[in-house]
Amino acid sequence: MKKGIHPDNYRLVVFKDMSNGHQFLSRSTAESKETVTYEDGNEYPVVKLEISNTSHPFYTGKNVLVDTAGRIDKFNKRYSKKAK
Repeated sequence: MKKGIHPDNYRLVVFKDMSNGHQFLSRSTAESKETVTYEDGNEYPVVKLEISNTSHPFYTGKNVLVDTAGRIDKFNKRYSKKAK
């Protein structure tokens, strides 16, 4: 790696797919105030993901609708025409 351009604060972080609960451990600089106990018994910071390779239709081969936090409702509310 080129010196001086990469962050120095890499640490182990658990990424959790909120649509199916799948977790995986990786190194990251992502900030998180929450922690979780991983499969190995250690506690790590957790970064929540809306979708990952275990739930994305491209990787699973299944066409499933993932509507976390009401994305359709948010879109409709944001772009609906205002009543005059």
